[in-house]
Amino acid sequence: MERRMIIFCMLFFYFSAAQTTAPRKRTTYRQILKTIRYLQTTVKDKDVELLHTPENPVDGCLFSDVACFQQGILKLQPESSQVSATFIQTVEVLKRFTISNSEKQCNFSCESYKKKTPREFLKSFEKLMQKVIRGDSSWVLSDI
Repeated sequence: MERRMIIFCMLFFYFSAAQTTAPRKRTTYRQILKTIRYLQTTVKDKDVELLHTPENPVDGCLFSDVACFQQGILKLQPESSQVSATFIQTVEVLKRFTISNSEKQCNFSCESYKKKTPREFLKSFEKLMQKVIRGDSSWVLSDI
């Protein structure tokens, strides 16, 4: 009887944890999406360095694409000094964002992608995150 109770408790815990993990990750992804959208409104888009922008992400290459976005995010500049502190904190959030690397290595280097303006760069990152939220692929993202 005691053994059955332990097994029942373990199964209950397992299924409870499984049900709460998916919504929590989805919430995390939505926060990342909001962060990207905030940056789109506050990023300097004129007289700045163009950034290598992954587009049309391929299943299995998410790790590489996110790494390219993270490299590019470090080069973003705030539009004005009034938003500078918040902008820097926002960039830090995206810099810490990680994914698990359970995929094969892609043969793409960040430099192989076309260069685009910071806003176009962020729009492409937004599209990638929307695809992840919709569940259009088998990508696995980790929490921040």
